[in-house]
Parts: sequence; structure tokens; C-alpha cells
Amino acid sequence: MSEKSIEPTGLSRRDFLKTSSLAAAGFMIVPRYVLGGKGYVAPSDRLRIAAIGVGGKGQSDIASFAATNRADIAFLCDVDRNRAAASVAAFPKAKFYEDWRELFDKQSRNFDAVSVATPDHNHAISTLAAMQLGKHVYVQKPLTHDIYEARLLTEAVKKYKVVTQMGNQGASNDGVRQLMEWYDEDIIGKVHTVYCWTDRPVWPQGIPWPVAKASVPEHLNWDLWLGTAPYKGYIEKLVPFNWRGWWDYGTGALGDMGCHLLHAPFKVLGLQYAKDVQASVGTVYVDEFKQGYFPESCPPSSHVTLTFPKTDKTEGDVTVHWMDGGIQPVRPDELGANEVFGDGGNGSLFVGTKGKMIASTYGADAKLLPTSRTSEVKVKQKIRRVPGQAEGHYAQWVEACIAGYGKTELSAPFSESGPLTEALLMANLAIRGHDIRRVNANGGFTYPGRGLKLLWDNANMRVTNFEDVNQFVRRQYRSGWNIGTI
Repeated sequence: MSEKSIEPTGLSRRDFLKTSSLAAAGFMIVPRYVLGGKGYVAPSDRLRIAAIGVGGKGQSDIASFAATNRADIAFLCDVDRNRAAASVAAFPKAKFYEDWRELFDKQSRNFDAVSVATPDHNHAISTLAAMQLGKHVYVQKPLTHDIYEARLLTEAVKKYKVVTQMGNQGASNDGVRQLMEWYDEDIIGKVHTVYCWTDRPVWPQGIPWPVAKASVPEHLNWDLWLGTAPYKGYIEKLVPFNWRGWWDYGTGALGDMGCHLLHAPFKVLGLQYAKDVQASVGTVYVDEFKQGYFPESCPPSSHVTLTFPKTDKTEGDVTVHWMDGGIQPVRPDELGANEVFGDGGNGSLFVGTKGKMIASTYGADAKLLPTSRTSEVKVKQKIRRVPGQAEGHYAQWVEACIAGYGKTELSAPFSESGPLTEALLMANLAIRGHDIRRVNANGGFTYPGRGLKLLWDNANMRVTNFEDVNQFVRRQYRSGWNIGTI
């Protein structure tokens, strides 16, 4: 990985991308023992990262990369200078950009990998562009905003052969591996039902789009923040956090917590793509008797049921229940009256033919039920643990990037996090189907998606029995922001 700074001149974008990809293919990693003694880290053994989105979670992400002592934060990119200020101060040698497209055009030869921590709607476009440049990528959860994007990035790995990791750090926790070992040793029999629940959202949902106009703050590039989303005027309190509750930008409670809670069932049971989904959602009222209708906003609560086909680890189909907004499953009889269910607000419950097991957020604090069995049942540790667990998630990706594609194991590569993301986004199809309405003969409204089980054609990525929701499988991108193909 060359440390020499070379900027392209006199090249078209297409020629530049082609040239930089060929140059990247010729780079070599020089073993550290050639250049120095024990403990010496050669420049070519370090990963140069360009970070897109460096406030909030992005700030903590790049700090964790730097803490590995194997990575350099080479470039910073953010549309909000106030949010980026702490990272700019922490990495004064990193050149700052507002627009990741300009960063890629001017500096693509001077970094090896990209970290993406933008709002959900802009994940896929910058990630795919980085992959097309031959850059390794670390992307915050959920991997994408749309099902089409998740499938696109999953397939892109096969073509561009870069190291990928999604930022659901709990995927590297010991708890997930403990659950896998118990299950593989047949401690609870064959699982047929899973419940996952969260107390999210902790931001406004089920509300109308504000009508009050507001001025764009000087420190925020609003057009770049919108990116792929339809153009709308700026509103107060959307940035930096409450965008999660609006479909144009976020993916609701499922997008925020689904990857953290559904990862364990996917790993334990070998789940891939769901075959059907149905949902019920909480309603809001504008006065004592009138229900609100706010299709731009995610609902305040939901209960979604997904059916996954039989895998090598199950005897038949698996039913997965997702609950948010504070809804929880019935407490299992085997759990003591004063014992915490999950972590109180979040958790997962596996129901098998011979027993049950539970975990909290991120698959942590894994327990057999009754909980006394947790210490009584002994199984051999067969699955390698990730040193540092959640923090090790970052180091794992850094080391994998330095080693090269396919050389080391990862906890959340796109080959796994892509299908996981698709499942939670498929659940959102059922949730959004609740707000689709039609005018009836009397001038009133009908809601044909409510109570409907959506049947999924996985090969063609479409719902076969309710065409209305297929518009959400692949949304329309704003002019100038099309994601393209691989």
C-alpha cells in the first residue's frame, strides 16, 4: 500500500477509476520483519482509512479504528462541520471534505479503505462507489436503506473482492458464539420460533411532517445531506438523529436495532432469506376519535412475523417475531418472576423442541432456561472468540483488510449482513403496507395491506400478492444520485 501521494490529472472519471483500480491491484504488503525489528509496524502494514460521516457513531468508529494502532485516519468527510469538529481536532493530519464524491475523485490513490456512518439513505451509494474503486468497506448498520441495495452490495463483493464488515459490533460478542455452541450440541433441540424485541424508537415516529419552515444552519450542507432522498426543505430537529423515524431517510426501529437483535438467530439457525411476512402496527390519533394518517413516518410500534425456510440446522420452517415500541412476548414460564427478560427493554428468545435460551441486545448475556442450567450445562468451546469482542470487531476488519480479501474470518461480512439486512427491510415492507390506502366507491378509504401476508419471490426481489409495496423494494433516487449497477 503506497504511502506516496499522487493525484490524478488530465483523466476522465472513467479512465481514472480504471487506472486507479489497476494500480491498486499491483500494490504489495511488505512484511514488517523486512523493514524493522520486533514490534515495528511498517507503513505498508497500516490501513489508510477515508471516513464518510465522522460525527456521532462515525466519530466513535474511527476512534476505534485508530485505537488498533494498525490504521491511519487519512481523510475525513462530513456534510455537518459542527458534528465533524471533534474528529477534525482528533485527527489534524486528515484532510477534510464535505462531499465524498470529491474525496474519491481527488484522493482515491491515497487511501485503502472506507468507513461509512451516514444516515441510512446514503449508505449504499458511497459504499458501492468505494467497492468499485477496490476499497475495503466498513458500513454502519443497517447495511442499506432498501432491499435492492442490500442485494446489490452482497453481489458486489463477489465482483470486486474487497473486505467488508457491517457495524453491528455485537456480531463479535462471545454471547452469539455461546448460543451457537449450545444449539449445535442439541441442548434445546430444534428451534422453530424466535422472538426479538426492542423498546425503540426513542425518537419521534407516527407524526406528520412539520409545516414550519426553518433556515438551514451555516454549518450544514443540506443538499449533500439529502443525497439520494427526494428534495425537501430543511426542518428543525431532523438532523442529527430524528431522521431515523422518516421513511425517506431512515428505516425505523428495525433499522436501528434489527441488525443487533436478529444477528444471533441468523447465525445460530443459518437463516438466509424469508419467504413471507406480515405485520400489525400501532396507530396514532389526531383527536379523541380520529386516527392519524402519516405515511411519511414510521409507526410508533409494530409486531412483524417472518417465515424462514428450513435450513441445515432446523427441522422445518422457522417463525421469527419482531416487536418494537415496547411490545414484548409473553415471558417464558421457565424464567423466574424477578429475573430480567433480555435486558429489560431488548432481547431475543429461542424456542426449541427440548428447551429455550435467551439473550439481551447484541446477543450478549446468553442464558439457558431455566437460568440455573446456564452454569450446569457444559459444552466444549468450538467456535473461536474475537479478542476484545465488540471493540475487537473493528480490529478484526482492520487486520482482514491488511491481510487481503478472503484471508481471514469476519463476524459480519456482506455475505451475511446483506441477507440479514434484507430480512429487516422485508419486515418494513409489511409495515409500510399498512399505510397504503385506496378510495372506495363511497369516497372513503380502504387499506388492502392490513392483515395481509406478503409472499416473497426472492429470486426476483418482489412481493407476488400485493404489488403496491414493491415500490419500496427499490426506491426512486434523486436526480444526480442514482446508485447504478455493479
